[in-house]
Amino acid sequence: MQTASKKVINGWAMYDWANSAYNLVITSTIFPAYYDAITSLKNDNGDVISHKVLFLGNEFESASLYNYAIAFAYLVIALISPILSSIADYKGNKKRFMQFFCYLGSIACCTLYWFSKTTLPLGIICCILAAIGYCGSLVFYNSYLPEIAEEKDQDKVSAKGFAYGYIGSVILQVICFLFVLKPELFGITDDSFAPRLSFLLVGIWWMGFAQITFARLPKNRPLGSDKSHNIFTNGFHELKKVWNHAKHLPVLKKFLISFFFYSMGVQTVMLAATLFGSQVMHLETSKLIACILIIQIVAIAGAYIMAKLSDKFGNFQVLIFVVLIWIGICIAAYFIRTEMQFYILAAVVGLVMGGIQSLSRSTYSKSMPETKDTASFFSFYDVTEKVAIVIGMFSFGFIQQLTGDMRNSIIALVVFFFIGLVTLYLTLQQQKKDAHLS
Repeated sequence: MQTASKKVINGWAMYDWANSAYNLVITSTIFPAYYDAITSLKNDNGDVISHKVLFLGNEFESASLYNYAIAFAYLVIALISPILSSIADYKGNKKRFMQFFCYLGSIACCTLYWFSKTTLPLGIICCILAAIGYCGSLVFYNSYLPEIAEEKDQDKVSAKGFAYGYIGSVILQVICFLFVLKPELFGITDDSFAPRLSFLLVGIWWMGFAQITFARLPKNRPLGSDKSHNIFTNGFHELKKVWNHAKHLPVLKKFLISFFFYSMGVQTVMLAATLFGSQVMHLETSKLIACILIIQIVAIAGAYIMAKLSDKFGNFQVLIFVVLIWIGICIAAYFIRTEMQFYILAAVVGLVMGGIQSLSRSTYSKSMPETKDTASFFSFYDVTEKVAIVIGMFSFGFIQQLTGDMRNSIIALVVFFFIGLVTLYLTLQQQKKDAHLS
C-alpha cells in the first residue's frame, strides 16, 4: 500500500487536534482543579481540612472517587470495544462508531457546564461518559493508522497526530486559561462560571473540529460477517483470534505484555497528576494549570524527538530508554517537596509523555501482521491499554484510600514500570533473535 494523500493524513491528525482538548482541559487541568475546589471542606481561614465526599451513600476521598470513576469508564470501554470494533470491520462502518463516541464525549463535556457542589452525581456521571466517548472514538481512530500510512511512514504520521493534538489543546487551554485566571476582563463575577464555560467550550471544540476528520477519512470496506458467532460474542472471538495470532508472533506478543504493564504507570500518572499537584504539593490552581500547559508544549517536541530517535536507534531501544526515565520520574515524585522540584519533574514528564504514546502506537502498528482486520487488532491494543488503566487507576485510588497518602500510591507505579521495562528488554532480544534467524 501507499501512504494516503496529505489531505487525508492531515484530516486524520485533526481528530487529535479536536479531542485532545478534552484530554488537557477535562482530565489534566481545569476539571480536576475545579473538582478539587468544590469537593474540599475548608475552615474559616480557608484552609482545607478534609477531602471527604459522599457518593451513592458511601464516603470517599475525593481523589479516590475520581480515580474509581475513570477506572470504571475504562472498564466499560474495554468490555464494549471488542463488540464494536468487530462490527466496524465486518460492516465497514468504523467511521460511524467513531462519530457516535465523539458526540457522546463532546455532549458530556458540554453538560459539565451544570456541574456544581450540589450536583456531584451529575459531574461524576458526565466525567465517566466523556471518558467513554474519548476512549471509544480512539479505538476506531487508531485503527485507521495502518490503512492510511505505509509502515515506513507510521512513526512520522503517528507523531504528527500527537503533535496536532498538543497544539490544538494548548490553543483552547490558553483561551480557557484567560477565562479562569482573568475573569474580570470578561465581566465574569461568578467563580464557578469560568471553569464551567471551559467545559462547554471543550465539547464544542471537540465536536466542531472532528467534522474535518469525518469529511476526509475514507470509508473502510466491509469484510462480511462471521456466521458462526452472534453480534455480541463475535468481538470477543476476534480478540481471541488476534491473541492466537500474536502467540505465533513472539515480538508482538512480548511487546503487548510490556505495553500492558508500562501503560498502567503512564496513563495513571497523566490522569492523576493534577490532583497530586493540588492535594499533595498544594499548588494554586493558576500555577497548576500553567505547569500542565508547559507540559503539553514540551510534549510536542517530545513526540517528534522520539520519532527521530526511533529512526536512528530502533523503536524498542528508545522505548526501553523512555520507560527508564518514567521509573526515575516516579521515584522522584515520591520524594519531591518544593514547587520548583515539581516544575522540573513536570517538564521531564512532558518530554516523555507524547513520545511514549506515539511510539507505542506506531510500534504496535509496525509489529502487526499484514491484515484487513485493523479495527480488531487495534481493539486488542486498546483493550490492553484500557484494562491496564483500570488496574493502574484503581490501585492508585485504593492505596490512597487505604493509607491516606497519595505518595504511597506511586510505589505501585514503579513496580508496573519495572515489569514493563524487563519485558521490553525481552522483546528487544526476541527481535534481534528473529532478525538473526532470517
